Amino acid sequence: MNEEAQFKLQAYLDGELPAGESAGVQEWLARDPEARALLAELQNTNAALAGHEAEVKLPETRDFFWSKIEREIGRQSVAATAPSRKSFWARWGWRGLVPAGGFAAVCLLALHLANPGAASAEFVPELELASDDMGAYTYRNQEDGLTMIWLYDRSSAAQSAQSSTPAILASK
Repeated sequence: MNEEAQFKLQAYLDGELPAGESAGVQEWLARDPEARALLAELQNTNAALAGHEAEVKLPETRDFFWSKIEREIGRQSVAATAPSRKSFWARWGWRGLVPAGGFAAVCLLALHLANPGAASAEFVPELELASDDMGAYTYRNQEDGLTMIWLYDRSSAAQSAQSSTPAILASK
């Protein structure tokens, strides 16, 4: 027996079915022994539970209970329509900080346009040599943004320019 048929028998037992459906269930019970057995089991269960069901009593009357709900709904609707108080920063943040930020951006742009060489100032790497016997030549190509540093040994450069092997460092 499917679940829908079981629910229909429970509704029949509880008296929830219309007259036409109730007559159909009675015919079904007359020809189906499994349905009769389930109905008998449901009747026994209802009888066992009927005497032991705890009765729930509300501390207040039904009208008072619903009036409390109505008052709470009214209180919440009034609170929702009342304007909320905003903090100082929420009220003045956009009015004061945004124009101040725009003014600062305009000032920085004006400084940049007044002194265009400051933004593209030459970066000349400084090289500190660990020994006085070392020497360095620096070549900077402004167009390519390339700096080459040529390191050499001063003592061997004086003796023989051919035997020294220069080290070349490049950076961009």
